[in-house]
Amino acid sequence: MRLSDATLLVLGGVGGGLTGSMAGLASLVSYPALLAVGLAPVAANVTNTVALLSNTVGTAAGARPELRGHGRRLAKLSAVAGTGGLAGAVLLLATPSSAFERIVPVLVALGAALLLLRDRLRHWAGHRTLPSPILGGAIFLVGVYGGYFGAAAGVLMLAILSAAATEPLPVTNAVKSIALGAANLAAAVIYAAVAPVNWAAAGLMAIGCLLGSWLGPTLVRRTPERSLRVAIAVASLGLAAYLWWRAGR
Repeated sequence: MRLSDATLLVLGGVGGGLTGSMAGLASLVSYPALLAVGLAPVAANVTNTVALLSNTVGTAAGARPELRGHGRRLAKLSAVAGTGGLAGAVLLLATPSSAFERIVPVLVALGAALLLLRDRLRHWAGHRTLPSPILGGAIFLVGVYGGYFGAAAGVLMLAILSAAATEPLPVTNAVKSIALGAANLAAAVIYAAVAPVNWAAAGLMAIGCLLGSWLGPTLVRRTPERSLRVAIAVASLGLAAYLWWRAGR
């Protein structure tokens, strides 16, 4: 591998780690970086899933204050999301992606809308939490999407968790990263066994992801919540438009 490609992968990992731990948009940076060094789309997708496992490690280390006291909640969410991630990996390997690619931008745009309307939705619901079956089903579906492709899966997870609980955004953001990490882990186990993972690229990107995701929670703490939420939503709408355009090519 050329030095320029290795550098691009590490930098793409740093960018993916930052955007993933802060906004749930890791694949917005990491996936294009893998394509740029010559990986085919499917290989880039599965390699990206494996590399992003280090995002969970970095976020867990950088967001320890936010995660403290949420052990039982994290275990439940991770179990549901991990089951979804396993189903998503099987779905990717067993079915064509053309139909799902049309649904992806709609899901991303929906997540952006939920983030923008979060306060109004909470007011309308009288600050009640979502019923457990509805929350569990939504988390499972995001886990399926995360295991299948994953671009902006963190935005969807963040939107659902934000609507389901009244707590500071940095806490929800950290919980989101751990739950989504469980979905990635389940999918990565499948991909490692039967999919064309490029291990050299995954390793280099994982190094960058670890650094970026460790720094991300610190930046989240210092960023005004409303500004961060709006920025995430706007970036997500841009990603949804791009994915819709690409699916129609």
